[in-house]
Amino acid sequence: MRAPQKSGTVYGVGLGPGDQDLLSVRSDRLVRGARHVAFFRKAGKPGQARQIVNGMLAVGAQEIPMEYPVTTEVPLTDPRYNEILSRFYTDCTARLRALTDAGEDVVVLCEGDPFFYGSFMHLYERLKDDIPVEVVPAITGMSGAWTATGAPITWGDDILTVLMGTLPEDVLAQNMANADAIVVMKIGRNIDKVRRALKSAGRYEAAWLVEYATMPNQSVQRLAEAEGKVTPYFSIIVVHGQGRRP
Repeated sequence: MRAPQKSGTVYGVGLGPGDQDLLSVRSDRLVRGARHVAFFRKAGKPGQARQIVNGMLAVGAQEIPMEYPVTTEVPLTDPRYNEILSRFYTDCTARLRALTDAGEDVVVLCEGDPFFYGSFMHLYERLKDDIPVEVVPAITGMSGAWTATGAPITWGDDILTVLMGTLPEDVLAQNMANADAIVVMKIGRNIDKVRRALKSAGRYEAAWLVEYATMPNQSVQRLAEAEGKVTPYFSIIVVHGQGRRP
């Protein structure tokens, strides 16, 4: 009797903040050895995760772009947003499952860490009970951002609060006022709202804007000096803690 075919594995591989030198040894090995490489991107765009691994993929590797059906076209508060994305992630998992059912491994490229506000988490939850899924952790984008400022993010007993720029302004302001150290992610078109919240919380003058952390086009400046600037979606705002120290 012929033995049943062994299922392949889906690897959620963290790429870190953007510099190839900051990939873990395991992530580097998996990316370079992959026969099937999947990654998220906006339609018509190369995809940030894919750009990070330029020059690393094996000759003949099959690339599987997973293009978001919406990004900013539908508001987060619209019920259609979750419905559309849910169908999208279900379709993505079907594509990956077809490969693993055929005994193939698939590497899914993940910006930053796969379990930190990443799209891969939605695939993981849909796949983990049916097929082998392994997650390779990585340096987060925010680690790259605060390191780029040249100052520690927390001291002593500082409380670090991580916020999404997509949150309502009053929620942002309240949490900013209560935190010692702050990281704000997903800035993009939310930049004006985030600025107002920081001012309301009395933290604006201490805020730094970091764009493309650890990448060749990295930019670091005081947020107050970037008035009117349109920031990329993956820029990060940092406010350092000033807590207890010897």
